[in-house]
Amino acid sequence: MTGTNSPRASGASSASRASRPSARELIEAIVDPGSWHGWDEPVEITTDDPEYRADLERARESTGLDESVITGEGRVEGRRVALVACEFRFLAGSIGVAAGERLVRAVERATAERLPLLAAPASGGTRMQEGTVAFLQMVKVAAAITDHKAAGLPYLVHLRHPTTGGVLASWGSLGHVTAAEPGALIGFMGPRVHEALYGEEFPPGVQNAENLMNHGLIDAVLPLSRLSGVAARVLRVLCAGAAGPSPASGQSGVEAGPSPSPRPTPACRAQHRRRPMRPRRPHRRTPGAAPGPPPRRGPARRVTRPPAGIRGPGAARPPDPAMGVAARAAPTSRGWGGRPHIGPARRRPAGAGGDGRRGDAAAGDGPAIGSGGAAAHDQAGPIGAPGAGPPSAAPGHVAPGGCGAERGADGAATAEAAGAAEGVAAAHDQTGAAGAAGATGPTGATGAPEGRAVVPSAEASIRASRRVERPGVRDLLRVAAEDVSPLSGTGAGEHDPGLLLALARVGGTPCVVLGHNRRSARKGETAEGPGEGQALGPAGLRTARRGMRIAAELGLPLLTVIDTAGAALSREAEEGGLAAEIARCLADMVTLPAPTLCLLLGQGAGGAALALLPADRVVAARHAWLSPLPPEGASAILHRTTERAYEVAARQGVRSADLLAQGIVDRIVEEGTSEDACGAGDASRAGDASRAGGVSDARNVSRAGGASDAGDASDARDAPHVGDASHAPDVFLRRLGRLLGAELAALRAQDPDQRLAARRVRHRRIGLPR
Repeated sequence: MTGTNSPRASGASSASRASRPSARELIEAIVDPGSWHGWDEPVEITTDDPEYRADLERARESTGLDESVITGEGRVEGRRVALVACEFRFLAGSIGVAAGERLVRAVERATAERLPLLAAPASGGTRMQEGTVAFLQMVKVAAAITDHKAAGLPYLVHLRHPTTGGVLASWGSLGHVTAAEPGALIGFMGPRVHEALYGEEFPPGVQNAENLMNHGLIDAVLPLSRLSGVAARVLRVLCAGAAGPSPASGQSGVEAGPSPSPRPTPACRAQHRRRPMRPRRPHRRTPGAAPGPPPRRGPARRVTRPPAGIRGPGAARPPDPAMGVAARAAPTSRGWGGRPHIGPARRRPAGAGGDGRRGDAAAGDGPAIGSGGAAAHDQAGPIGAPGAGPPSAAPGHVAPGGCGAERGADGAATAEAAGAAEGVAAAHDQTGAAGAAGATGPTGATGAPEGRAVVPSAEASIRASRRVERPGVRDLLRVAAEDVSPLSGTGAGEHDPGLLLALARVGGTPCVVLGHNRRSARKGETAEGPGEGQALGPAGLRTARRGMRIAAELGLPLLTVIDTAGAALSREAEEGGLAAEIARCLADMVTLPAPTLCLLLGQGAGGAALALLPADRVVAARHAWLSPLPPEGASAILHRTTERAYEVAARQGVRSADLLAQGIVDRIVEEGTSEDACGAGDASRAGDASRAGGVSDARNVSRAGGASDAGDASDARDAPHVGDASHAPDVFLRRLGRLLGAELAALRAQDPDQRLAARRVRHRRIGLPR
């Protein structure tokens, strides 16, 4: 091991890295001899970045694998079980687009074939070379795991050394039963990143399996020699009531092959019914619910273009929403597979740099594995690109409206919001395209002539988002909301000043508001909340989940506001279950029956931001950004210094314009005054990404000092002037409030089945080609 992630520095056991089993060895030790069948399609390298390509090739040579994840099925004491495992020797087990897609397909197949699922992660988290789009793979995987559990199927997790970052904060923390390897380093943020950001080592003895078990965060600490027997014992209970002979009688309860496994036990079904936030699934697809091909029989269609960075030839396209998770490609029996086919390099999109030095590419530390170069992925098309669908039919809904479905005293969400909603609703086709070409601002401008948008560099936006004068969620409620009623804490004895929860009418539309609490720095205003950069802890995330429950129970729209420098990094946060609370927020957000709108208002660093992101629609302020880590942390991983933070951010695609082009954001709101915004307007993905500075017009990006020129992007002083919300905050907030009210009203007016189906399509397609 290297850096502070070594067993000695982390407080882990003295066992050497050589003694840790590989993913293959782990699977061979768990499953019955001769019963393993691999599910993985081979993938090919497509990145243009020479250093990232070289790292991938070396990882393949040293491990014999084509990616950091292995998936398949075997038998555990005669019972069919699906397994997914990370290989830490492959780029620190980091998850990029190809690995994320492989995981999701495996979980979907396990759900379709009604198999219990055992996950064995060993990963540093997000693959830093692939940037924000790789970070968003955690949403996809968490959604697939949530569907699997909702189907009444067991999900077991065995955390291996080390498991950190986004992997721990998503699928590593959602198990029905969770065990860990003795002495394993398990924590939200890797020790070296913590030291780089805070200048001190993380407290010893906190991020290890034994300590986490003592704090109730995992259920057991198990050596590999006991894992198979314990898993079999647990599954005999969780899968009780299975049809067919008992595995103890010498026969498996389910024959090998794609035939369905037994239905879940009555206890599992009763537990599922008790969950207040879990909506019912519709019995059939509502016409127009989501884009994609109509339901059909037989194998799913094949993708002809690769996902970001790496592709799998012939990988099955996600099935249509109406088809459900059962619509999967025919099973394959590849064993460990042969050498993967390595195809020609693909052209790197605008914004992808090539220079950089070796470093760690996973958010939770690891060996030196990658360059600091560009994200190794193609620019994915809008989420609504035709031909793909989510893993299952959308869940049912709670009838919107609440309190007798009243919209307000006059029966509407105010005339202004209702009128604006009519135009927005017409454009909300929920295929990923944004609403109207531009929101009407104070001067009535509705858009800009093509080629006149000014796109700030990553450095300019990050600097702007960190100004103390920049307005936050409390300012938004002060200027753009009425009938505001703040709520305090979790309702169960916890309070975190890092999160604000309130009931309000925003732009005239009633909603539940939860957001990262950024104190205003204006004179004369008392600060009840934290100072700038207040970190969000586990109690804040539990408060957020309280807000989600209120929205679900009353059918009110939920507005989440992202503006955070990152989650709390402390002993208290780790031992309080920070990573698990992020994972639960992701699971709740992707299944919430209420309409959801996310506002990316400023900083969007790491898991604290991701927890509030999965919504029906995402609106971003021009200088807002989203990143797997604070830029300084990503720089520390890739280059072992924080001095290249802005360079790394530019290459990771963190800007609002980059997010718009990737389909992560639906709409960008300009921040300047009417004079600043003149000729710019508010940009959306309504077929003209160039107005938002999207990559569809490389000339605009280059002129704006965008990521197409890494040198320009690293020097914000050379970028053209772009309006900044801190210059005239109230003007910006009034305009923003009108737009948010219209968006919320339009979401509220939609058919719930269609809206929920579209949400699942949206998140299932993250990182996939258009």
